[in-house]
Amino acid sequence: MVGKKVSLVIGMILLGWLGSVWATDLKIAYVDIQRAINESNAGKEAKKAITKEVEKFQRLIADKQKELQTMKESFEKQALMLTPDARTNKEKEYQNKLREFQRWGEDTQNEMNQKRMEMERSISTALVKVIQKLGADEGYTLILEKNENIVLFVSKTIDITDRAIKAYDAQKK
Repeated sequence: MVGKKVSLVIGMILLGWLGSVWATDLKIAYVDIQRAINESNAGKEAKKAITKEVEKFQRLIADKQKELQTMKESFEKQALMLTPDARTNKEKEYQNKLREFQRWGEDTQNEMNQKRMEMERSISTALVKVIQKLGADEGYTLILEKNENIVLFVSKTIDITDRAIKAYDAQKK
C-alpha cells in the first residue's frame, strides 16, 4: 500500500513537472554521432588512412604466410632424410615461427583497433563541442545522441546530424 502511495505521489510530481515543461517551448533534436563521424570529412579521411593500414597489414600477412608455407614444404621434403633430433628441431622451429606470426597478427590487429578508436574519439570530442555550440546558437532545449539503447522512438524531423556534419566540416576549413 505504501509503495502505491509513493508511486502515486511520484506520478503526480512528474505530471506537474511535465505540464510546466510543456508550457514552455521545447526544441528537441537528436544527432547520430556515429553517422556524423563516418560521413564528416575528417571521418572519411580517417577511414581512408585506416583502410591503407589494413591493406598494408594484409600484404604483410600474405608475405609471412608464404614464408611459413615455404618453410613447412621444405621441412616436409627433408623430413624423411633428417635424423629424429633434426626433425624435432625443424618442427620446433616451424612451430615457433607460427606462434610468432600469430602473436604479431594479434598485436598488429589490436594496434589498428586502438588507432581507429583514437581517431573516432578525437572526432567525436570535436563533434560534441560543435553540437553544443549548434544547440546554443539555434536555441535547442535538448539534443540527444541517437542510440538504440536510449532512444526508443524518434521522428526524422528532429534529426540535425546533417547540420552537425556541415558545421563540423566548416569549422575544420
